[in-house]
Amino acid sequence: VQLQASGGGLVQAGGSLRLSCAASGSGFRYNSMAWYRQAPGNERGLVARISSGGSTIYADSVKGRFTISRDNAKNTVSLQMNDLKPEDTAVYYCAAQVSRWFFGQGTLVTVSS
Repeated sequence: VQLQASGGGLVQAGGSLRLSCAASGSGFRYNSMAWYRQAPGNERGLVARISSGGSTIYADSVKGRFTISRDNAKNTVSLQMNDLKPEDTAVYYCAAQVSRWFFGQGTLVTVSS
């Protein structure tokens, strides 16, 4: 399983970014897919997760601002981030669950105040 994330960058507080991630690997059926993030000095933590049926959960800190979505036919997962805050600055990782969780390389999101 390989996961390739894109869409990170520098944005001012209050702005928006959209992260995308493509999962590859023939014959895999992905159960849940998710986004995690890790800020400097912090542990990696869950941002949002979506099941194969579309059920979602979010970290309290991003509820109402971030939206996770997926395209099962294309094995992609996206994260729409609105009203970004400096505390959202982190490396964001996409993840996919088959028999276990697989993580891709991260993409850096920097929110300036």
